Amino acid sequence: MPLLDAGVFFYLYCISVPYFYGLPFNLFNYMDRVFWIIMAFLAGAILPFQAGLNTKLGKAVESPGYASLLSFVVGMLGLLVYLVLTRQTVSWSGIKEAPAHVWLGGLMGAFYVTTIILAFPKLGPGLTFGLVVAGQMIFSVVLEHNNILVAQQSPVNLMKILGIALVIAGVVIIRKY
Repeated sequence: MPLLDAGVFFYLYCISVPYFYGLPFNLFNYMDRVFWIIMAFLAGAILPFQAGLNTKLGKAVESPGYASLLSFVVGMLGLLVYLVLTRQTVSWSGIKEAPAHVWLGGLMGAFYVTTIILAFPKLGPGLTFGLVVAGQMIFSVVLEHNNILVAQQSPVNLMKILGIALVIAGVVIIRKY
């Protein structure tokens, strides 16, 4: 049934977007946006699977830290294959000139993966990822409001606060039931 619900949602989204964009609208930009919405959804959908697999890896190697490291090594190898197949290039001068703080993203990724490996078996997938989404929503709104690391500033408003409150309510409901 969830697949049917997702299909209905996607169908309604495809009908409503032209209405909100106004007619005529650029079909290429619209389809590009739909593609990235689907990709973002899929990226979120695989996180519980990744957490479960990494947790099992942590138990197999008897170390959450090594499980995180091995997960990153496998991911790096996958990225190398992708980069070779797509023939992407890199700006070596850009790497040298990048500010030091941008490298913190790798540490944050390691923190995230290791924390999920440790929290997943203790909290379960629903609560773990409910809290992940709540944290993402709260800090995304803070970053957008303060124009930090974003392409465009977007001030906090009542609807964003309501959305965050609904996410937090969802986390409480998942925890309670």
